[in-house]
Amino acid sequence: MKNKIIFATGNANKMREIREILGEEYFEIKSMKEAGIDCDIVEDGKTFEENSLIKAKAVAQFAKDAIVLADDSGLEVDALNKEPGVYSARYMGEDTSYDIKNANIIERLEGVAKEDRSARFVCAISAVFPDGHETCVRGEIEGYIGYEPMGENGFGYDPIFYLWDKDVSTASISPEEKNAISHRGKALRMIKEEIFKHENIGC
Repeated sequence: MKNKIIFATGNANKMREIREILGEEYFEIKSMKEAGIDCDIVEDGKTFEENSLIKAKAVAQFAKDAIVLADDSGLEVDALNKEPGVYSARYMGEDTSYDIKNANIIERLEGVAKEDRSARFVCAISAVFPDGHETCVRGEIEGYIGYEPMGENGFGYDPIFYLWDKDVSTASISPEEKNAISHRGKALRMIKEEIFKHENIGC
């Protein structure tokens, strides 16, 4: 019998990555929408970890027999005092397109040298288990903000986030390459280990 997992997101791109990385051999993975859960969540935490746990605990109230996972992720740009940070999804307004957000960040970094354009993607994932146990992990990937958007494979800030060793954006590499190195990929593999330990899977 597979362990039930409900992931507190409605983002189809994110769900695709989650299924690819967690795998469905041991888990039945559903989004909030697929599980029929609709609740208002106020993300008022000051850190990625706080926000991910707020989301997981809110959804867990409606999912008594499932492990609930929630992530909070975003982009930190060092030259912009780590903006947009925890406000990455709401940066410049929730309904503002990422084309506009990305263009704004590049514009704000006009004249800044490559070595000073350092940035990172951060992903915190919290898990709330049916027995009430809670845990949280954090994954990061370092890079820099490019001078123009590049690539069609990613979403969000991927087109402007470049990898130091490749000088290409995370929207320019294959989904498999991205999952192997991304902040969310790292965090998902860490939370998978935590789930395996807690549920005694594979023992």
